[in-house]
Amino acid sequence: LFQVAALERQIFDFLGYQWAPILANFLHIMAVILGIFGTIQYRSRYLMMYAVWLVLWVGWNAFIICFYLEVGRLSQDRDFIMTFNTSLHRSWWMENGPGCLVTPVLNSNLAPQDHHVITVSGCLLDYQYIEVLSSATQIFLALFGFVYACYVSKVFLEEEDSCKCLG
Repeated sequence: LFQVAALERQIFDFLGYQWAPILANFLHIMAVILGIFGTIQYRSRYLMMYAVWLVLWVGWNAFIICFYLEVGRLSQDRDFIMTFNTSLHRSWWMENGPGCLVTPVLNSNLAPQDHHVITVSGCLLDYQYIEVLSSATQIFLALFGFVYACYVSKVFLEEEDSCKCLG
């Protein structure tokens, strides 16, 4: 489930050319793999590393929620944090959300040479809220994973200690 949620997030960030989330998602996928490996191989250190990563992951997703809701000084129109200021790309959901109707604005001088201006209307759910729901889901999964990693790591450490006492 964790891997599927991370892959879903990675795909839609790739479609939107959002480089910062792509990098974060890649690191998250690697951490999930290491967490699974730690569970299968009874390695509490991998699970502890996974738990530490999940704390960072919750922070990243909280930032994404704040970014899309434009909390504080964050602005989607001004800040191109998600693309490392390399392009004007936005969330893939902006143009492809459920029920969205995209209309190109012809003969617009507002857009840079390699871009086009569009209007988006009729969306059942605005893209900001889709991104916020995605991040909130990631936070929920991370909190569950954190509790799991801490518990299993504790069990592994207790087993390791009891084996040392017997030997």
